[in-house]
Amino acid sequence: MNLEQKIEAILFWKGEPISCKKLGEILHVGQVEINESVEKIKENLKERGIVLQEKENDIMLGTNREVSDLIENLQKEELNKELSKASLETLSIVLYKNGATRAEIDYIRGVNSSFILRALAIRGLVEKEIDKEDSRRFIYKPTFELLSFMGVQKVEELPDYDEVNKSIDGAVEEFIQNETEINN
Repeated sequence: MNLEQKIEAILFWKGEPISCKKLGEILHVGQVEINESVEKIKENLKERGIVLQEKENDIMLGTNREVSDLIENLQKEELNKELSKASLETLSIVLYKNGATRAEIDYIRGVNSSFILRALAIRGLVEKEIDKEDSRRFIYKPTFELLSFMGVQKVEELPDYDEVNKSIDGAVEEFIQNETEINN
């Protein structure tokens, strides 16, 4: 597998911007190789429905502007339909945890939640804030609109809040332990 394929796979899996510097660290290559590969990816995607978006030193996969009407229609349709089971799972974790990182959500659910979090954010149900402990990641939190929709003034008013919160906290503690063991 070549470097371009690895970068594409990371961008697809991540589903959000990542810095070229971080890509270099993950792939154990220098910035020259990353920059060359990014240029090749941009060239390969020229006539495709996907493009490589750049902002400052961050890159991510996005959709070609030529399909913007199609994507806009799909987005409107998505906003008007009921939430999927996966969306409800993710939303429950965010609500009962009152803020969780994507990695924590992924660990609890056992699958990548990037696209679901993006869809929930588009619907105005979750918002992301920069994590005060680590500025490289985000905390996903419930919005005021979601709390209003749920008919609660604060998350602690949710049904069985204490019990569910303890269960989620236990899973998050397990995740943190596993991450610590992997990093040591």
